[in-house]
Amino acid sequence: MAQKQALILHIAGVGEPVRIALTDEAAADLGPRLRRHLETASTQAVPTEDGGEIVVNFAQVATAHIGPVNAPGGLYGKAPVAASRETALTP
Repeated sequence: MAQKQALILHIAGVGEPVRIALTDEAAADLGPRLRRHLETASTQAVPTEDGGEIVVNFAQVATAHIGPVNAPGGLYGKAPVAASRETALTP
């Protein structure tokens, strides 16, 4: 089984990154387009693992990348799992 992926956003002026849980399909689709979103400061709806959607204003993002979900900290858009050690944040 492949490791779950998250969109990791480093927001200008914010110390901790924002992590958004992604489906495998969303990670594969979004990854190659991150550079364009940052260069054009676009606004993009990002589908989350739990079936929701988070709108990201890339004009406020300093860096962005797709990385593993298992990094420490809270995680937006994570589908609930019994006995999970992740903290799911609700925006």
